[in-house]
Parts: sequence; structure tokens; C-alpha cells
Amino acid sequence: MNLGTGTARRRWLLGLLLAAVVLVAAGGIVAVRLVGDRSPTPTAAPTTGASPTPAPTLTPSAAPSPTPPPGADITGPLNLLLVGVDTRVSVPGWEPHADAVLVLHVPRGLGRAYLFSLPRDLVVDIPAFPKAGYRGGKTKLTHAMSYGSRVPSRPKQPNTAQGYELLRSTVSGYTGLRIDAGAVVTFAGFDRLVDSLGGVDIYVDQRVASQHRQPDGRHRESGRGGYIGPQMVYEKGNRHLTGWQALDYARQRYVSGGDYSRQRHQQQLIRALVRKILDQGLARDPDRVQQVADALGDTLIFAGGGRRLIDFAYALGGLPADRFVLVGLPGSSVGSGGGYRGEQLTSVGRRFLTELRAGRADAYLAAHPTLRVKT
Repeated sequence: MNLGTGTARRRWLLGLLLAAVVLVAAGGIVAVRLVGDRSPTPTAAPTTGASPTPAPTLTPSAAPSPTPPPGADITGPLNLLLVGVDTRVSVPGWEPHADAVLVLHVPRGLGRAYLFSLPRDLVVDIPAFPKAGYRGGKTKLTHAMSYGSRVPSRPKQPNTAQGYELLRSTVSGYTGLRIDAGAVVTFAGFDRLVDSLGGVDIYVDQRVASQHRQPDGRHRESGRGGYIGPQMVYEKGNRHLTGWQALDYARQRYVSGGDYSRQRHQQQLIRALVRKILDQGLARDPDRVQQVADALGDTLIFAGGGRRLIDFAYALGGLPADRFVLVGLPGSSVGSGGGYRGEQLTSVGRRFLTELRAGRADAYLAAHPTLRVKT
């Protein structure tokens, strides 16, 4: 075994997972909760009609050792749910909405990884959730977090972690994938992380005018019908973004392509942050990763169900960097009575989920190359 190569791969993955968990590109870190999924595999049938992917196989290391490497007993498959949440903490009682929903799927054998987004307005079946007093229904995916966060005894104090539970069940039912762990990320604090890395370099693939920020970074004022005042504009081309700019850029969905373009920009930003972390050597030193986490203090909350971030990084140490695939699932709008109801994946997008579970994702992507997100 080439220890040098394996170590380099583990370091790359540590950077990747750090970026995925603390970024979730929709916009930032106020609180990150990595939630171990110790609940049973959901019984709801996936919309594609196939059986859910089996749970990860966790078996003891064959060779006994007093100090086994972290994550040595993880063999996959693994599915991580990464959620960007708008909590609007300044508004009392505001229920969290899932503004970005991303799934990282690593098949059994841990030799490949796929990151894809689900539209926030995707029309899905949300199961009943007695804990929050929700009876279930068919509505937008973003509402699963909202409805699940409700605490009947404390109506003005929504519980984001509880909302994640319902969102996790909803995503699992729709995709047919068991969710093994997840991160919930809220707006704010992300700019500190990016600024601490000296900014991030990214290729802006289309002109994006900000709805939220002025060119000097100040927030635009709210007026009748929306925001008013000068707008920050991100022109097409290679750009260096500061923390607030990266956060702002990743949030914009009133652009050509709408929310599907925003999903693509979020994935591209994850990749750009990974590259930045690698360039600075952050991923080469787990102690420095921990220092970043410690510096964020209460803005970073980690609960891995007995697993640490580095466990996942070590377990995925054999994954080459060129086998981390960004996937964009196409969709279209759904109407009801002449009005907008939400989004649905096209047959090509839905079929990807079927092929992913069956272990045929590479062949499907080869036949549908436009699904691959360029970085």
C-alpha cells in the first residue's frame, strides 16, 4: 500500500467533508448540526418505486489493533443530507425553511461519490409527524423543515433539529436512500470562515445581480414589492469572492435558470472552497480543522451519533479526487388551477435516482452528460 497516496486522499476527503458540512453552499454557518441517523429505515415507498438502498455495513476491523484507524469499520454505502436553512433569527417565532437540500451519496466500497441537489420547491409527500402535530400532506419540500420544527407546547420557539427529522424522512422517502447523517446550516458566520481562508476563487458562469446586497456589502432596504437600491452584480468570469460575496452569490435564485442555477452555483462553491482549503493546507492537518471548528465556537454544533467527521474522512480515504461527481437534476414547474404549485423532476432526473440506487449512475451519466455540473 502506498501510504503517501492514501494519506493524501484522506486529507483531500477531510477537506471535502469539512467544506460540505460547514458550507452547504446555500449560505453559511450559524449553526451546523451533524445528526446521526439512528432511526429505522423509513417505510414510505420512494416515488420511483424501487427499494431503498441498504443501510451502511458497519463491521469490526478484521485485524485486531489497540488503536484502529478512525472509521476503519465503515464500508458504505453512505448518504449524507446537507441542508441550508433560512431561520431569520431576528423574527420571533420564524419557522426554519430548507432553502437548499443536497445529498452526498457514496456507494458501497467507497470508491465514488455523487453530490446532487433537490429543488426547495419540489412537490413531495411529507409524512405525518405527530411530534410536531403535522398530519402529513403533499406540498413543497422546503416546508418539511418548517412543519417538523413546530413544538406544540412552545409555538414561538421552533426546533430546527426536530425539523431536520421530518425533512430527512421526506428526502429518504422521495429518493429511496437511507440518510445516515446530516448537516443543518443557517445563514450567518459563513463569511467569517471564507474570510479566514482569504476568500474563495470561483468561475461565475452567468451574470448574477444580487437581490440582497449593495455593491459595498450593505443590505438592500425592503420596499413595496421587494428590495430597493443599488445592487451588487457578479459578472461572468473568474472571480475572487470575499465571505459576504460568496454567501450572497450562492443565495441568488432570481437569475436565468432560477433555482436550478442556484443549485449549480451552490455545488460549484463547495468545490471552490475545497480547493481553497487544499491550497492553504488546512486539510493536511486535522488539528487545524479542529481549530477552525473551535474558533467558530457555538456557531458549530457537532453530533455524529458516536462518529466524528474524521471517521468519515478516513473511511473514504481511498476515494480519488476525480471521482467526486457534481450532478444537476433537471426539473419543471407544476401548476394547479393556473397557479404555480412547485417543481417536479423530469423523467431524466427521476431516472437518475433509480440508476444511482442500482449502482448504474456512471453509465447513466455517460448517456446523459448534461447532468454533470461543470466547475
